[in-house]
Amino acid sequence: MAAERLVVIGGNAAGMSAASQARRLKGPDALEIVAFERGHFTSYSACGIPYWVSGDVERRGDLIARTPEEHRERAIDLRMRTEVTGLDLAGRRVEALDRESGESYWTGFDKLVIATGARPVRPALPGMDAPGVHGVQTLDDGQALLDSLDAPARGSARRAVVVGAGYIGVEMAEAMLKRGFEVTVLNRGEQPMATLDPDMGRLVHEAMDGLGITTVNGAGVTGIATGPDGRVSAVETEAGAYPADVVVLGIGVEPETTLAREAGLPLGPHGGLLTDLSMRVAGYEDVWAGGDCVEVLDLVAGRTRHIALGTHANKHGQVIGSNVGGGYGTFPGVVGTAVSKVCDLEIARTGLREKDARAVGLRYVTAVIESTGRAGYYPGAKPMTVKMLAEYRTGRLLGVQIVGREGAAKRVDVAAVALTAGMTVEQMTALDLGYAPPFSPVWDPVLVAARKAVAAVRAEGA
Repeated sequence: MAAERLVVIGGNAAGMSAASQARRLKGPDALEIVAFERGHFTSYSACGIPYWVSGDVERRGDLIARTPEEHRERAIDLRMRTEVTGLDLAGRRVEALDRESGESYWTGFDKLVIATGARPVRPALPGMDAPGVHGVQTLDDGQALLDSLDAPARGSARRAVVVGAGYIGVEMAEAMLKRGFEVTVLNRGEQPMATLDPDMGRLVHEAMDGLGITTVNGAGVTGIATGPDGRVSAVETEAGAYPADVVVLGIGVEPETTLAREAGLPLGPHGGLLTDLSMRVAGYEDVWAGGDCVEVLDLVAGRTRHIALGTHANKHGQVIGSNVGGGYGTFPGVVGTAVSKVCDLEIARTGLREKDARAVGLRYVTAVIESTGRAGYYPGAKPMTVKMLAEYRTGRLLGVQIVGREGAAKRVDVAAVALTAGMTVEQMTALDLGYAPPFSPVWDPVLVAARKAVAAVRAEGA
């Protein structure tokens, strides 16, 4: 009996995790695996790119978990620099273009995994394709940016403009600052970090100002100006122009589902592929999808959303590989946990913001507290602000946001577990968290916020 063939589109976290897990469960005699990757690298940490650009991570290779050669040693036919350009579901085949040779050919499949990732949002504005304007999504993108930074500056100035103030925007602002650039962040919103409520985003803004990063809110970009050499010279907005020797786009990403859309596969409201709990594409028995090209269920809001994170992509791949290889796995959903930093400021969130809660019809109360990451008397104690949302009357935890210094970001994991378990803020106050003065006050900041949220729930219900 001939081996089944699994075709994987995409050679990063989700795709190669799926291929590797399927190979662990089935040998080459039972399952042939062919994977296509259009870039130069596989199985790398896209989340680590800002830290490589900044110099915190010295070598590009440090971000690569497994090379193409290592995958091939595991009997995976990995074809690099090869882009899948067509998907024929009825004929059970994909069309691939070898970018080096220009050859195009078809490959049949019995089972298919779509892991095409996400693409940086690049507005259709004048000058966006000029040299010196960079998106940062792949290792190829990161290398192109580093090569650009080595280009001679006009005069003595080294000016970087970051467009967008989300996770990638603030991380790239830090990277440019560490590279010795004067940094301006142009943010279309009310405050940086739109993944936080504006009152918490304001804390990020104040900290960025203190670091010497100029943040301009309400700045809608209208185009990119170029100099006589064709390179970027400024970013133009409705309120004026900001000189730039390099521009980094940190506007966000969107699912790369062009192939899926053309093939008629089901997409959600955010443009990502829709799957069931096994990561099988809805309505298609032998087609799976995972990573940044899919939408996932928000367990708190009860709706699908698009979240581009390597943690999810690797889990998706493990689930897909288990199911393709004859095992069993599911991915139930997420609560929306994310952490980041800009220099020594740590930023964390999980669950719903205020506008998210309103969008799904939830009534809520809020509690905001200021504390420290260590006992106040212990050397090095730094301020921390925690904001908590709880459902009106029931007290069910809905979301937590934390902004502070050392020890702030990972505290959000306590809230993520509580959200997943469906705990109330009152139940949270009894959590037996670790305590010692170097690590926490007697009442951990998350528990202080929970106590205040309990009082708010009781006051509203009185």
